[in-house]
Amino acid sequence: MKMITMAVWWLLQHLQILLRIVWVAGITPIVIASILHRHVGALRRFILVAASRGKLMNNAKTRWSVPQSYFLHFYLVSVTWTTFLLVCMSYFAHCTTATTSSDSLRYSSVASYIAGGVDALSFAKPPYILAEYNKQAWKTVLVLLLIEAQVVRRLYETVYVFNYCHSARMHILGYLTGMVFYIAAPLSVCSLCYPEVFSYIISQSINSIFRKEAHIEDTEFTEFKVLEYGISLLKLGWRQWTGTIIFIWGSIHQHRCHNILGSLRTENQEESTDYFIPYGDWFEIVSCPHYLAEIVIYAGVLIATGGLDLTVWLLFGFVDPVRCEGSDPSKRGATK
Repeated sequence: MKMITMAVWWLLQHLQILLRIVWVAGITPIVIASILHRHVGALRRFILVAASRGKLMNNAKTRWSVPQSYFLHFYLVSVTWTTFLLVCMSYFAHCTTATTSSDSLRYSSVASYIAGGVDALSFAKPPYILAEYNKQAWKTVLVLLLIEAQVVRRLYETVYVFNYCHSARMHILGYLTGMVFYIAAPLSVCSLCYPEVFSYIISQSINSIFRKEAHIEDTEFTEFKVLEYGISLLKLGWRQWTGTIIFIWGSIHQHRCHNILGSLRTENQEESTDYFIPYGDWFEIVSCPHYLAEIVIYAGVLIATGGLDLTVWLLFGFVDPVRCEGSDPSKRGATK
C-alpha cells in the first residue's frame, strides 16, 4: 500500500512537468519544420504525411492508416475523461467552499497510517490552504465545462454531421496524436490544483473507509446544491467570462463551418474523389475557418484559465501551429 501511495503521489507531483514535456515535444518539430522548411524538407514532409487524412492521403500512405471515422474514438474517450475530471474538481470545489472544520481533519493521521505513513501526501490541509485552492478549483470547473461542451459537440458532429466515406483514411500517427491530445488537454487545464484535488479525494475515501470499519458516523457529507454551484461560478472574475464568451463565439462558427462541410457530401457523392469548394460563414474570409475557429476556441480556454499556467500556454501553442500547418494542404485540396 505504501509503495502504491508513494507512486501515486510522485505522479501527481510530476504530472505537470510530464504534460509540459509532451506539449514541447509536439510543438518543437512543427515549429522547426515551418521556420527551416528549406533545410529540413524531410521533416516537413513527414509531418504533413502524419497529419494527412481523407482525400489528402494517397494509396501509398494507407498502409499506416486507420478509417477516418475513428475520429469518434477521440471524443468518446475525451467525453469520459473530461467528465471524470469535472466530477472530481466539482466535488473538491464544493466540499471546500465552506470553511473546513476541525472534525474533517480528525482522522487524517489514521488515514495516513492506513495509507502507509507517507507524510508527503499531506492528506490534512489547513483550512486556509484549502480555501486558496478552492478559488482555483472553481475556475477550473468552468474551464472543464467549456472543454466538456467542446468534446460533446464534436462527438455529435462526428456522428450526425460528418458523413465519412468508407475509403477515407487517416495516418496512424495522426490518430495516436489525437488520442494523446484529447487526454492531455483536459488534464492540462487542471494542472494548477489537481495534486491537491486528488489528494483530498484520496484522503476522504480513506477516511470514509476507516469510519465505516470503526462504525463511526460520517459527518463530512455535504449535500450538493445546483443553485450554490451556479452562484460559485457566477462569482468568478472577468477573465473567466471573457474567455467563455470567446469560446462560445468560436464554437458557434466552428459548428456552422462543420455543417457547411458536412452538407457538401451527399449520398450520391459518398465515394466521390472530387473536391467541393465550401461557401458561407467564415469560408468567405479564410480558407480553413474550422481550424481558425479551433484556435479561437482554445484562446478562449486560455483566457478563462487566467493565463497564468505555462502548461495551458503550451497547450494553446500546440493547437496553433498544428492547425496552421494542417490548413495549408487542406487549402490546396479545397481549391483543386
